[in-house]
Amino acid sequence: MNPLLPALGLILFAVLVAAAVLAYLILRGRLGDPKRNALVWEYLHSPAAHPDWVTRANSRCEGALFAFPTDGYIGYLWGGTFQPLERHQGIDVFGNLPLGQTPVYSASDGFLTRLADWKSAVIIRVPDDPLAPGRTIWIYYAHMADPQGNSFIDAGFPPGTMEKPVRMGQRLGFQGNYSGDPANPSGVHLHLSIVLGDGQGGFRNETDIANTLDPSPYFGMPLNTESGQYGPPHCLADSNPNGN
Repeated sequence: MNPLLPALGLILFAVLVAAAVLAYLILRGRLGDPKRNALVWEYLHSPAAHPDWVTRANSRCEGALFAFPTDGYIGYLWGGTFQPLERHQGIDVFGNLPLGQTPVYSASDGFLTRLADWKSAVIIRVPDDPLAPGRTIWIYYAHMADPQGNSFIDAGFPPGTMEKPVRMGQRLGFQGNYSGDPANPSGVHLHLSIVLGDGQGGFRNETDIANTLDPSPYFGMPLNTESGQYGPPHCLADSNPNGN
């Protein structure tokens, strides 16, 4: 027997195992976390059966720096995976009312900007990060429009708004399902991210998780996928999921 055959067999076996692992990771990346997806699906189809899954707008966990921005089930967390090699940059909160009816509020005092081409999003500058004094952070809110891009953002923040002062608890708009593709809208929800400043008075690219911060310490809840949290996140300071 050729002495090279066993070695070649081991190499082929290693290649097949590596290919199987890669295929699994790609498939998992495309499908996301099956357990988390199942919980989101369950809530969206039977919200009345799970009133205790809802975190209330403007509630605050004990000692939390920010107030919660909207009513809904926190279905997807910071750091989760939807596409291969991509990680979720914030949290997704699913309301249980029809399109454009669940209000969205400012989680903090700050200064709101809405770029001229933003149909569904606003971003609020917090000039002094309470966790890192002297650092500027931005709170980004998205999906506040219908599939065609008809905005649900409050009229007081028209396209082109720059640095308009807002207060914690001030209404910004309503949850929508805008995705940029009218034929493939997202579910009705709010996406929220905490974005780092760019050091020049602006904000970094929110689509890169490296430019965002884990929201857990700001809201006092386990909002990082690595926490292993499934179902409605509870306040870290106590066992009350609504922070009341």
